[in-house]
Order: sequence, then C-alpha cells, then structure tokens
Amino acid sequence: MSVFNVSAPRDIRSKLYEINWTFVLLVGLIGAIGVAMLYSVESGSWDPYAIRHLIRLTAGLGLMVVVAMFPPRFWMGIAYPAYLGALILLVGVEVMGVTAGGAQRWIDIGPIRMQPSEIMKIAMVLALARYYHDLPEDRVSGLGGLIIPAIMIGAPMALILMQPDLGTSLLLAATGATIVFMAGLSWWVIMGAGIFATGGALIYLNFFIEPYQMARIQTFLNPEEDPMGAGYQILQSQIALGSGGSTGKGFMQGTQASLDFLPEKQTDFIFTILGEEFGFVGGIAVLGFYALLLANCVLIASSCKATFLRLVVMGVATTFALYVFINVGMVMGLLPVVGVPLPLISYGGTVMMTVLFGLGLILGAHVHRSAEPPKGAGLFG
Repeated sequence: MSVFNVSAPRDIRSKLYEINWTFVLLVGLIGAIGVAMLYSVESGSWDPYAIRHLIRLTAGLGLMVVVAMFPPRFWMGIAYPAYLGALILLVGVEVMGVTAGGAQRWIDIGPIRMQPSEIMKIAMVLALARYYHDLPEDRVSGLGGLIIPAIMIGAPMALILMQPDLGTSLLLAATGATIVFMAGLSWWVIMGAGIFATGGALIYLNFFIEPYQMARIQTFLNPEEDPMGAGYQILQSQIALGSGGSTGKGFMQGTQASLDFLPEKQTDFIFTILGEEFGFVGGIAVLGFYALLLANCVLIASSCKATFLRLVVMGVATTFALYVFINVGMVMGLLPVVGVPLPLISYGGTVMMTVLFGLGLILGAHVHRSAEPPKGAGLFG
C-alpha cells in the first residue's frame, strides 16, 4: 500500500513545481539583508563576515530545496536517531567542548566547529512530532502521554544549562511546550505543568543560577547602574536605535558600528546596526518580512493532513519566531541580554545552516502536504 495519497507529488519535477517559491524568496530576501548589514558592519568590506554569510546563505538555500524533496516518511524514520545523536553531541560538549566567551558550547569534529544545542532544536522538533504522530489519540490529552515528551525536552535542557546557556534552554522549553500544546494536550495538564515550571524556575533562580546570569537580569532591570560595565552593551544599543530616528542615518553611515562602540555587532546586536542606519522604517520593514514568512508557515501547517508535518512546521516556526522576538526585545532593552542571534541576518555558521535546514522541513511540508504516512511509518519504524 502506498504511503502517500495519489495527489501527493511523486517525482522530483512535480515536487519542484509544488515548491512555495514565495517562501524561498522571503528567506533569500531576509538573508540578503543580513549580507548587506554585515558588509556595513565592516565599513564596506566583504571580509570576513559578509562573504562567508553570502556563501552560507547560497549553500543553505540549496540545502533547503534539497531537504524539501525528501518525503515525510524519511524524516519520521531518522527523527529518533537524530535526537539521540544530538543528545550525544551535547554530552560531548561537557566532556571535550570548546570554551569561548566564558561558556563551553561548541565541539570540534575535525576541521568543523559546531554548536550541538542548535542541532538539538531541530532534532527535538522531529522527535516530538514523530512521538505525537504515533501516539493514540485517546492518550494525547492525558498526563500519561506527557511523561516521555517531558523527558525528551528536559534532558537536553539540563545539558544546555550546564554549558551554561540559559537563553537556549528556555527557547528549547518554549518550542517543546508549543508542540505539546499543538498536539492537543488537555488544558488542565497545561495549567499543572505551568505551575510546576514556575516552581522549577524559582528554584533555579534562587539556588542554581550563575552569577553572570543574575548580573544580566540586574543589568536588564537597571542598565544605568553600571554604564561602562555590565550595562554598556544595552545602553549603546539603545543610543544607536534612538539616533536612527524615523529613516536612519543611511547605509554604512552609522557611528556605533564604525567607531566600535557596540560589541558583538555582527551577531547579537546586528538589528541595532540596522535600526541606526535605516531607522524605524527599516526596522519595521524587516520585522514585516519576518511576519510574512511566519504567516506562510501557519498557512502551510494548516494545509498539512499529517500530524507529523503540522507539528514539525509549528515547532520550527516557533523556534524561528522566538529567535526574532528575543533578539529584537534584547537589543531594545525589553528583555535581558541572552545571546540569541537574529535568524538569517546575524553572522554564524551553525545557526544559519540549522535555521535553513528547519525552513527546508517547512518547505517540504508544503510540497508533501497531502501525504498521510501511517502511524509507525519510517525508515526505522
């Protein structure tokens, strides 16, 4: 018996015809804005950031289309092995990880340096979507169906907290919670889990939080207390955003980047540079492109027949939306500084490729939206 409906595309040509090219165009447009901003950050130099970002973007767009060609059954088959592999890599960070910027978050595999926590964001989405696709409907809304997902979310969170990386662990928790909610969990269980999570957060804040993490919270609440120390980044970011006004100072005319007032300008604070050079109008335009991309994700999710595909789309889209929300809120001083990049615009190899891989899964969900793989379908199940 065929895994797919007769309406699902069966060959490469028909699959390419089914691709949502508007989605691809939006991704490419946002990535191109990143190239332009990284070019500006180095005062009109392609090296070292802009050219590498362009190469990764080009390769990543190709990867995105390739990923979209694989049927849902393939991704269901590798979901659990991918999750286990990402978990092993996170353990490897604790054993032989590379320390940079005061945190041990990277691992070297030959000439490649990767950040396993970024890989886990995609692997966890696939694994949770596979679990709920296979779970009988009468168990989805009950407490019993929550035990395994809680472990699947909690295990990588604990390992990431040890790095320490509070921002990524919270982002992982929010993505996992969204998938569990979208799967159809009972509101009573959700409220109970919320109370439990609140209690756990209070315990963490009182007994386990790292000094630098508490300093970030205190700086967020009162950055003026240490304007040349802990509060320097956020104050300089607010100055740059404010100086941009309505339409900005113009491309490559920003002073915060050219005079090196703003640390991490190519990664965490790239939106600040954009706001200074293109003002409120430019910032809103970029957020509008992000909103259009996310709206496409919601439309794709609603068109998918398979539970697996719907949950994958909403899981990846939630991670993407949280990246944007946290980064923009952070540079505006509305959220603590937690080191979350702006997707497709900030410089970074692992983040760029995992984001584009995840978007490829969403693109693939659109291509195979009519597919209805049975429970237990997959290369390994």
